[in-house]
Amino acid sequence: MPKPSYAGYKSMVTDFLSLLNAMTPLVFASLAVAVAFRAGLFNIGVSGQMLTSGFLATIIVGYSGLDAILAKPLVLVIGILAGGMMGGLVGWLKYKFNINEVVSTIMLNYIAQYVISFFIHMYFIDPVSRQSRYIDEAARLTLVNVEIANLKMDIPLGFILAILTAIIIKFVMDKTVVGFEIKAVGSNRNAAKYAGINVGRNTVLAMVMSGGLAGLAGVTYYLGYFSSIQPKVLSSIGFDSIAVSLLGNSHPIGVIFSSFLVSIIDQGSTYMSSQAGIRQEISSVIIGLILLFSACGAYMKHKVSRLKEKEVERKENES
Repeated sequence: MPKPSYAGYKSMVTDFLSLLNAMTPLVFASLAVAVAFRAGLFNIGVSGQMLTSGFLATIIVGYSGLDAILAKPLVLVIGILAGGMMGGLVGWLKYKFNINEVVSTIMLNYIAQYVISFFIHMYFIDPVSRQSRYIDEAARLTLVNVEIANLKMDIPLGFILAILTAIIIKFVMDKTVVGFEIKAVGSNRNAAKYAGINVGRNTVLAMVMSGGLAGLAGVTYYLGYFSSIQPKVLSSIGFDSIAVSLLGNSHPIGVIFSSFLVSIIDQGSTYMSSQAGIRQEISSVIIGLILLFSACGAYMKHKVSRLKEKEVERKENES
């Protein structure tokens, strides 16, 4: 059994807060993928959008010396704007030139990865860690080593925002005209166009929303969970979020629970290794199997839907 408290001012409570800290960017990233899915789009560029947003927030606010009252909200705003512009570019290319969003997002991932790596190595490198210089604590979205009840806690400020964002996304998708139009475009672009819905505008809007959420994932990751950026590395969260979104059935509330499940298996691997002697890598195997079966479920659902549509068409032709 794990101890209720242990050395270094840590306990199960501090570990749980660390879990929420790690989970926060995954929730935002999975919401980004879910919104794109609803519009029939596949945003595989979440990692690049995260990196770009995190980098811009780092150099604009992280090194600015601004007061925390100004710095923290500004970090969020920059994350939304930077991610939204990258996502909007992908949506515009899809609408204007019919460029597949998978191709454009993959290319943008590589562009962001190597361009930002160049600037970090040239201007912002820490000679000891070989990563970007650490940001000011005032700009960080995680309060680190806060002493409460003789414990040193890491408090993720973005977690509550992630939960509220999921609720807002659910409301927008279920209760507003914008959400209805985005889902209609995702279900059948031709039918939506025939019904008078502006397909191009909603395609761009969905990608702007998706990119903005990916931007929030980026700032809560690079200026929250971490406080620097490793050059030439794209966060795996951006790719894990695709499967996590599928596991949550692309539903905003489902995404929260699927993110929690994946995070607790991943973070709990340390306990399993120390307490039961199970290798940490087994957690990756378990997560991989869960996500594989969830992806297979989405594929089977699509195939069943297509078979039903063909059956309806056959009956109509016979009659």
